[in-house]
Amino acid sequence: MKSILENRPELARRVAEVAEVAGYLWQKGWAERNGGNITVNVTAYADDAVRSMAPISDPVPFGMTLPHLKGCYFFCKGTNRRMRDLARRPMENGSVIRILDDCASYEIIADNPVKPTSELASHLAMHDRMIATGNGYTAAVHTHPIDLIAMTHNPAFLAKDVLTNLLWSMIPETRAFCPKGLGIVPYKMPSSTELAEATIEQLREYDVVMWEKHGVCAVGPDIMEAFDQIDVLSKSAQIYLTAKSMGFEPTGTTQEQMDELKRAFNL
Repeated sequence: MKSILENRPELARRVAEVAEVAGYLWQKGWAERNGGNITVNVTAYADDAVRSMAPISDPVPFGMTLPHLKGCYFFCKGTNRRMRDLARRPMENGSVIRILDDCASYEIIADNPVKPTSELASHLAMHDRMIATGNGYTAAVHTHPIDLIAMTHNPAFLAKDVLTNLLWSMIPETRAFCPKGLGIVPYKMPSSTELAEATIEQLREYDVVMWEKHGVCAVGPDIMEAFDQIDVLSKSAQIYLTAKSMGFEPTGTTQEQMDELKRAFNL
């Protein structure tokens, strides 16, 4: 059976970007075993032939009703699949799903019946929110950056915008490339609807959300933009932790310097 990517260069390019980012997550040590997940809205590349494809799975409920996703298509990393394998063979370790008319279930249409990520409810809730706001975002990534997760084990960093301002102050690029900062979700059971709902609440204000003692979620116009925000936050966390390991509290940039940066970059 031929791949859904054949003769669909834009769809193939999006899947290739997912594979590239999956490789970065593994190389950085953020994707142990099957840790982390990626979803990309590929509805824009679903032509008539795609829309008429017969499903290769039964309908599967995902635990929520998300009205803005009716008839949407997503490329999803598979559950229990490793990021390093997704990087090498994306269509064997991920699948394209179609959201059904009830807006509460999906079916797999290609290439293989690879069940999507166990965090599908959170991911689809994020996509529903992005469509509802009309922000043009199409990608969501969840991963496990060691440095950022370590910082969530300090209760002092979990108050609103404490971690945002600390990380912004470590290096100017963080404020420039992650201008909304970092939302915080207190610990919730992984894969739960409670986690999904709490994440959506934070996305009203932020594009990156920390799940306490678990990992980071980021959304963006494409998977590279979503990844880049986590990458710059991780760099700031590394700077902070390196300074602390050297025995001193880093001074960070001043509020006046951050305000100057905000004006200069029109943030």
